[in-house]
Amino acid sequence: MNKNYWMLLSIFLLVAACQPTTTETEETTTTETNDDFVWNPENFGDKKIVRYQIPGFDQLSISQKKLVYYLTQAGLSGRDITYDQNYRYNLAIRQVLDQIVKAYDGERQGKDWDAFLLYTKNVWFSSGIHHHYSNDKFNPDFSREYFTSLMDAVGVGLSDEILEAMFNPAIDAKKINQNEGVDIVKESAVNFYDPDLTQAEVEAYYAQKKNSLEDDRISLGLNSKVVRNADGQLEEMPYKVGGLYGEAIQEIVNWLEKAVGVAENEAQADALKLLIQYYKTGALKTWDDYNIAWVKATEGDIDYINSFIEVYQDPMGMKGSYETIVQIKDFDASARMEKVAANAQYFEDNSTILDEHKKQEVTGISYKVVTVAGEAGDASPSTPIGVNLPNANWIRKEFGSKSVSLGNIVEGYNNADGPGLLSEFANDEEEMERTKQYGKLASKIHTALHEVIGHASGQLEEGVGTPGETLKNYASPLEEARADLVALYYITDPKLIELGLIDSEEVGKAEYDSYLKNGLMLQLRRIKPGKTIEQAHMRNRSMVSHWVYEKAGPDVVEMVKRDGKTYVEIKDYAKLRTYFGELLREVQRIKSTGDFAAGKALIEQYGVKVDPEIHAEVLSRSEKLNIPPYGGFINPRLVPVMGEGDEITDIKVEYPDDFTKQMLEYGEKYSFLPVDSVPD
Repeated sequence: MNKNYWMLLSIFLLVAACQPTTTETEETTTTETNDDFVWNPENFGDKKIVRYQIPGFDQLSISQKKLVYYLTQAGLSGRDITYDQNYRYNLAIRQVLDQIVKAYDGERQGKDWDAFLLYTKNVWFSSGIHHHYSNDKFNPDFSREYFTSLMDAVGVGLSDEILEAMFNPAIDAKKINQNEGVDIVKESAVNFYDPDLTQAEVEAYYAQKKNSLEDDRISLGLNSKVVRNADGQLEEMPYKVGGLYGEAIQEIVNWLEKAVGVAENEAQADALKLLIQYYKTGALKTWDDYNIAWVKATEGDIDYINSFIEVYQDPMGMKGSYETIVQIKDFDASARMEKVAANAQYFEDNSTILDEHKKQEVTGISYKVVTVAGEAGDASPSTPIGVNLPNANWIRKEFGSKSVSLGNIVEGYNNADGPGLLSEFANDEEEMERTKQYGKLASKIHTALHEVIGHASGQLEEGVGTPGETLKNYASPLEEARADLVALYYITDPKLIELGLIDSEEVGKAEYDSYLKNGLMLQLRRIKPGKTIEQAHMRNRSMVSHWVYEKAGPDVVEMVKRDGKTYVEIKDYAKLRTYFGELLREVQRIKSTGDFAAGKALIEQYGVKVDPEIHAEVLSRSEKLNIPPYGGFINPRLVPVMGEGDEITDIKVEYPDDFTKQMLEYGEKYSFLPVDSVPD
C-alpha cells in the first residue's frame, strides 16, 4: 500500500504471439541521448507521453547488463496479467484494437478514425477500458457500427456481450467503486472476483479462511481470484504456474531462472529462487519468505520489484496487482539520501504520535535513489516516482523495508513539463521564486521522508488486525496520509539542515506551498465535473489539505480571491506545521487501534467531496495551459548483442519515441495468455 504518486508542483501522474528471443530487434525510430532528446513526443486526451533515459548503463559489467535484461524480460512477460486483472474483457478488446491499428488499410483519418485511435491509446495507457486514475470507463466517441466495420475489414470480431460492455455506458461503468453505501465488490468491474459476487460473500469467505490459518500474518487473498464453483460455493483460483495466468507466469519464471545465473551475490540469487518457488506454488508463506530474503538482500547495484504487490486496484484492499520495476542504483544520489534512513530513530522518537504507537526500534530501513531500466504491468506506462516495500507490517517491523526514489523517472517528468501551472496558480512572486529555487529539492526530500520514514513509522496496538481488515476500503488513503504527514511535519525540522540534506527552511515552505495548492485545487484537474474524489492518493491529499485548512483558520492559511482567481496563501508556516503534526497523531491512532468509524469520517468528510465552484475554476484556468494532467512513459528497449554460439556479449539501449509502435511491439512479443473471446 505504499506506492507514491504525488509529484512535483508541475507533475501530475499522471501490450497470439511468439516468445521473445535474444536475437531479434525491431526497426523503430530511436533517438540518441543528447541535448536534442525529445522528452515529450506526444499528447492525447488527458495524457502526455514521456521518455526516460538510463544514464550509466554502459558502465555496468556484462553480467550486470544481462541481469537487468533478464529481469526486464521477466517483467514484460506478465504484461497481459494486468489487463486481465483490470477487467475480464480487456485482453480480447486489446487484441482486436491492436489488429485494427496494424492491419486496417481503409481510411485512416477523419472524425471516426481519430476517435477510434484515441480510444485505443487510452486503453493501452490504462491497461484496459477504464481510466487508470478516475476508474471511469472510456466511452467510445465512435459508433458500434463503425467499430464493427473496422473489425470486419481485418477479419476479427468480438462477442455481442463484449461489444455491449464496450458501448453501453451503464455496464461495468467503474473499475473500482468505493463510494459510501455501495456494494464495493459487485459494483466494481475489476476481475479479482466473479462478477456476481457480493461484498458480504467475500468478507464472509475470508473471515472463515482466516479462522483456519496457522499463521494469520500471511497476506490472505493476495494472489488469487475468488470465483463461484459449480456447487455455488466460493473458492480461490491462485495465480501460479499451472493455475490462473499460468502461461504468462511460466514465461516470467523462465527469465527469472536466467537471472539467478547472473545474480550479483548469493543473497540476491536466494531471493530470486524464492520468488520462482512462489510463482510455481502460489504459497503465501513462500511469499513472506521471499520478502524477508529480498529485504535482506541489500548488496549489489541491481534490484527489482516483481509480482502481485499493490492492492489499490482491489476495492477490498486484498488482491495484488501485477507489476515490475527494474532498478540500477544511483550512487551519488543514494549516498546523500541514506542519511534519512540512518536517522530513522530520531524521526520516530520525536514524532507527534502517541508514545504507545511509536516503534521502540526502527529496523532495517534501506533507501536508494535508483535509475529505472524497465517497467511493466501496473507500473507502466503510468508509474510511481517512489516505492516502499514490502507491504506486510510485521515484516517491516521485524526485518525492515526498502525504499526507492525513481530518479530518472522524476527527471523525465521535469524535462517534459513547462512552467505554465506555476505561473498560473502561484500566489505571488515570492512563492514563484521559492518554487523555482527549491521546488525540485523539496519534492525529493518529501519523497524520501514519505517512503523511508513515513511508511516505516508507527505500530499497531496488541491484538489489532491489519489495516486492510480493520480500516477496509479506507486503509490505503489513510496509510498514504500518514506517510505524507510524516514528510510534511519533518520537512521543516532543523534536523534536515543539521544532516546537510537542505540548506534553508525555504525548502519546507516550498513543499507546503505545493502540497496545499495541489490538495485544495490542482489535483481537481483530474476530476470530471460532477464527480467526487475516488482514487486513494487523491483522497489522501484532499483529506490532509482540507483538514488543516479548516482547523488552522485564515490566520494560518487562506484561499484568497484576486481578479476572479483563487490562490492559496500560507501566512504562518510554523503554525501550519503543528496542524500537520496534530493530524498525524490522529491518523496513526486510527491505524494503531483500527478505528474504522473515525477513519471513515476523516476520508468522507475531507477527502471525497469536491467544491463545484473551485473545481470549475481550476478546470477553466488549466484548460488554457494545454498541459495534460496525467503522464506515462515509453520504455527504453534493451537489445542483446550476440556473439558466437548465441552468447550475449553486450546489451545496447535504444530509445523508441513512438508510443503506438511500442504498444504494438509489446502486444506481438509478450502476449502469452489465451483469449477465448476472439475468433481465429
